[in-house]
Amino acid sequence: MKRLFVILVSVLTVVNCGQQNNNRYHTFEPEMVFVQGGTFTMGCTEEQGEDCYEHESPLHIVSVSSFYVGKYEITQGQWETIMGSNPSGFSQGDNFPVENVSWDDVQEFIRRLNAATGKNYRLPTEAEWEYAARGGKQTKKYRYSGSNNLNDVAWFEDNSDSSTNPVGTKMPNELGIYDMSGNVREWCSDWYDTYAATTQRDPVGATSGSFRVIRGGSWYGYDTKQVCRVACRDCNLPEVRYNFIGFRLAHP
Repeated sequence: MKRLFVILVSVLTVVNCGQQNNNRYHTFEPEMVFVQGGTFTMGCTEEQGEDCYEHESPLHIVSVSSFYVGKYEITQGQWETIMGSNPSGFSQGDNFPVENVSWDDVQEFIRRLNAATGKNYRLPTEAEWEYAARGGKQTKKYRYSGSNNLNDVAWFEDNSDSSTNPVGTKMPNELGIYDMSGNVREWCSDWYDTYAATTQRDPVGATSGSFRVIRGGSWYGYDTKQVCRVACRDCNLPEVRYNFIGFRLAHP
């Protein structure tokens, strides 16, 4: 694929703002899911079919250590609690994923969140993201994150009404993680680079570069079923902001 999509606070909950039956999303800190470490084949594996892009190859074996990853994408309510404002293009409610945030913006959010909590939240690496999206040790080898039927697990061009939707309203994947194939794309920590064929342990990407990795599909009209696959990868400049790019956190 040639294209590049190119406060510290003491409050522990976010005000509801009229959303119904969604209190579970109103926590100050992200709800995390434990991902047991393991080894997987990263890239254009068999279940991805014929839709793979060139830069999803070569296939390579990756081992990742255990970690925690966000059950949901970071919401507008969580962002506003930490940052004091909501930059989202679709500012429809606290339970919608925050978007229109750059990779650089996310680093400031993480810095403030860690200062407020005394923890060490971060963005997931690209390898961690794909391993979690595939279901980790519980994987059923789905094409998308949690199903071979994209409509079951993702908000994308066919069902999103050209907008983000509240987080966690589609089915989760095998690990109980939501929206990894849709709603908004997600920043990862890595500098973008081509894959190497070598076996790797806890890879963190290139040591430098111009573009940061983005993973997952989104509501955006260009995000077809091909883009929403768990193996699909993309990148963008760390300073850009789009209303189809957000993020989830990892820990530690």
